[in-house]
Amino acid sequence: MCAYNSVESNLTSTKGLEHLDAAQDGLIVKEQSGFYWVDAADGETYMCELRGKLKEAARASDIAAIGDRVSITLRREEGTDVLMGLILAVAPRKSALSRALRTTGKRGAGQAEREDVIIANADRAVFVLAAAQPAPNFKMLDRLLVAGEKSDIADLLIVVNKLDLVDESDLRAQFSAYQEMGYALLLTSATRGDGISQLRAVLESGISVFTGPSGVGKTSLLNCIQPGLGRRVKSVGRVSDLGVHTTRDSALVRLDSGAYLADTPGLRAITVWDIEPDELDAYFIDIKPHVLQCKFGNCTHTKEPDCGVLRALRDGAIDRRRYRNYLELWEELRDTYIIYNR
Repeated sequence: MCAYNSVESNLTSTKGLEHLDAAQDGLIVKEQSGFYWVDAADGETYMCELRGKLKEAARASDIAAIGDRVSITLRREEGTDVLMGLILAVAPRKSALSRALRTTGKRGAGQAEREDVIIANADRAVFVLAAAQPAPNFKMLDRLLVAGEKSDIADLLIVVNKLDLVDESDLRAQFSAYQEMGYALLLTSATRGDGISQLRAVLESGISVFTGPSGVGKTSLLNCIQPGLGRRVKSVGRVSDLGVHTTRDSALVRLDSGAYLADTPGLRAITVWDIEPDELDAYFIDIKPHVLQCKFGNCTHTKEPDCGVLRALRDGAIDRRRYRNYLELWEELRDTYIIYNR
């Protein structure tokens, strides 16, 4: 059994529920309106609630999210065969792909900003864009890569779909800077089948997350990877047996290979979580190596003399579009930092 944090000892029975057995490990595969569906060690999936102090902690942060390894115990509702689970503890995460949410009221516990964990413990993140219709959103991509670098996810993959709509050499030129940085790039066409076998091979083990802007063809790609997968992902993520309001559309779905895949709703924007403006250059991996060449330790890489980043920009070692996206995000983080630290 995994080592867990926040284990509650001396559990008392819940009114109307009969305690069944000892704790067992599980994986959260869906979250909705305060309920969590857990694939348990016994091979079954149970709807669970957070127990005690964990529920209190969840008011201020995403203490449990899809991908989290948990310890649960089962209880049977009195007079029925309905089994409910209680999440006793959540194991430490090896990674967390997160974004910042502006919040008010009880859910944010009075905080102006809180962490929204898109997925915990993913082995890889697949950032999907379109080659055309819509045009590649490099601003979104750079923010996703920053979130990916912050997350500690081991493998970050850029997938560009709809290859059939453009000239491949032109498309590769647009993304050449990312390959030079060391990011893996895969060009696909759900229509023609380009790159599908390679993408399927990438996803055949562990936990993966698909994310990116709307309209890039993620559902079509999923259906190419495994027939009916796109429909199944949407069904699992967005339909509730409880008939309650959905708070998270993402869900983990088990593939035929035994691996898990999470498809997130199309993102309109992403606000990075827990990065201060003077830390941002560490998450732009093409900018980071040149920071040590800056004369001043608090260099903003905008106008200072003897700035290693500006020198690299002039020499063509840093892509100008990437640099512009860095500046825009830096200014956004600076403004946010000022507001929250007054």
